Amino acid sequence: MKPRALDEKEISQRLDDYLDVEFSFLKTEHHARTLAGLATAEQAYLLHWVKCIASTNIQLAWQFIEQAVPLLDNMDRRIIEDWALHAMDIYDQSGLHAALAVIRNVHQFIETSHAHRIGASFSDHAGILLHFVHGLSGRKLELKQADECFTDTQTLFLPPLIAQLETPKDNFIFYKSLVVMLWAQVRFSSFPLALKQALEEHPQAERLLTLYQALEHLRLQACIARELPGLYRGMQAIQKQLEDEQGDHRWRELAQQLADKNKCAQDSLQLALDNLDSLPPPPASCFRILLKPEQVYSVMAQRMEKEKTLLRLALAKLENELNQNKSTPDKLEVRYKPASETDKHIPIEIRLDNQPVAPPDEIKALASSVVLDFGEIPDEHLVPAGPGDYDPAMFNEKEKDPDEVWKGTYHEEGASLYNEWDYRRQHYRKNWCAVREKTIEPVYDDFVDLTLKKYSGLIKHLRKTFEAMRDEDRLLKRQSDGDGIDIDALVEALADARDGSELSERLFTRMHRVERNIAVIFMVDMSGSTKGWINDAERESLILLCEALESLGDRYAIYGFSGMARKRCEIYRIKEFSENYNDEIKARISGIEAKDYTRMGFAIRHLTKILNEVDARTRILITLSDGKPDDYDNYRGDYGIEDTRRALIEARREGIHPYCITIDEQARDYLPHMYGPAAFTVIDQVDRLPLKVSDIYRRLTV
Repeated sequence: MKPRALDEKEISQRLDDYLDVEFSFLKTEHHARTLAGLATAEQAYLLHWVKCIASTNIQLAWQFIEQAVPLLDNMDRRIIEDWALHAMDIYDQSGLHAALAVIRNVHQFIETSHAHRIGASFSDHAGILLHFVHGLSGRKLELKQADECFTDTQTLFLPPLIAQLETPKDNFIFYKSLVVMLWAQVRFSSFPLALKQALEEHPQAERLLTLYQALEHLRLQACIARELPGLYRGMQAIQKQLEDEQGDHRWRELAQQLADKNKCAQDSLQLALDNLDSLPPPPASCFRILLKPEQVYSVMAQRMEKEKTLLRLALAKLENELNQNKSTPDKLEVRYKPASETDKHIPIEIRLDNQPVAPPDEIKALASSVVLDFGEIPDEHLVPAGPGDYDPAMFNEKEKDPDEVWKGTYHEEGASLYNEWDYRRQHYRKNWCAVREKTIEPVYDDFVDLTLKKYSGLIKHLRKTFEAMRDEDRLLKRQSDGDGIDIDALVEALADARDGSELSERLFTRMHRVERNIAVIFMVDMSGSTKGWINDAERESLILLCEALESLGDRYAIYGFSGMARKRCEIYRIKEFSENYNDEIKARISGIEAKDYTRMGFAIRHLTKILNEVDARTRILITLSDGKPDDYDNYRGDYGIEDTRRALIEARREGIHPYCITIDEQARDYLPHMYGPAAFTVIDQVDRLPLKVSDIYRRLTV
């Protein structure tokens, strides 16, 4: 039997009782002189943080007060707060033992606190840097935290913290520059197969690798200067701060040689071999990156075979599609197209019946990746696979069943991780919610047909109303030219003329066709409390909306949400933006059923991320719910409301307009705080929900 979850008032009361007891103890024991002797404001300050930490763990709070009281006079309050927050973050990530170590080793934290304050950390910037590196050309790469900075050509491994410079901005540029140096190793092919062979055969392999690494660093800097001149200027500024002047003139001469745009990794390798015994040690560089050939060539070997197969299969698929309506199929002719022959960075030329064929994106990406590994595309890669050559299923990554993962030990495996706002800390719990997407199982029953029959008259009315909204003409006033006279502007102009003022030329009206550019996600509450009539009303509302929206042409998606505690947060795909409204979508709507709890913050953050990927002038997130945020792991009361409110603030910062439609009669007590006074509607009767939802959507998007 599960223990009963405490509500917010019970938690607060227990904490107050605990602190009263502990404070009394402190006054009578060995802390009596220090804590009791503090000013009232200082006592209140410390006990505020004790209460914040105690909401996470009582023992952690006790250790904090033991350490903090004697340090208060000599420790900056910002450092105390950072120390407390860091201990709670470590508790969330690694448990009580690690968090207690942070509290007890306060002097070590003080030594590193300045670095954390001015530095750029992986945890804070990984999301931004990942988007940045995905926007660069070449293979799609991933980021991971590691003790050393290197790449295996699939993943960029980055240090947890960079704090060599004086400001957070400069340290972020430094971190970003390291990312670019790693990217450049992959993009400009720093790991030719000839290097692998040379390292295996040469008697001075270690010396060869050291020289090659230094020479390749010079070549890559020149590549970055050409590709990303703005960032390169920032790198030069950092080098002036952290590096001494270049040493031996021979290294400067080699840098000039390798700056030629036609130089490649083979040239760096040849220079290393030619100067193995004559070059002095390379000058130090803050941006020089480790080379780890063992990891690189292990990953490359697996990728090379896989991409060869995938490229041949993709070419075979293209050949079949192009020959689909031909009685005598033509053979696809494919050849490698070196970069010197084209400015389009498409390393492959395809012809069918001597006519050029534009390579699909999949083939272009595979071909480009092969070139990065081989320096070219071998002829055997360019032969379309024949029948039975390969089984494509061997190379499809099997998606883990979210339910099976939940039953296992590692609940975060394969999940998207989102922060959650803890209002008691006034701080995010980092990577707190493990979120997975699931597709609702379609249910092919008579629910949709019965709904269409039940609301047939209303659907016709909605379609007419929505059609009238499509690409409507709007009257623009005060125009310098147009089809009609703007009476208001004319009257003002005549009045100005009598006063001797200058007469305005903007006296006309003109009709202007406004094209709709709207993307909307409907976020549907699938918590256990929606079971029964509420679930039926939600499904009917979605059917009516879809029927009306099909006549309007707006882009829309539908997702459900529910879950159980922070590690089982689930988003249910009902209709994605890319999907057409068809029988399967109708069956998914019919398959919507009540699930678990109403943890809302993660759903808003996840759907905000999806909306951000849609190119639209207006983006709206509409929530259909029957109650306030709630989950059995204390995500209720003020905690759930404040996290949801924070997620909505984050969405607005991204340019998204949130709106809530609820049937909770008590919603007026908390929705103005969460959504704002004009961003929600409370519906008193469940059976009015379908009509109201369509009417509200029309008003929101006009």
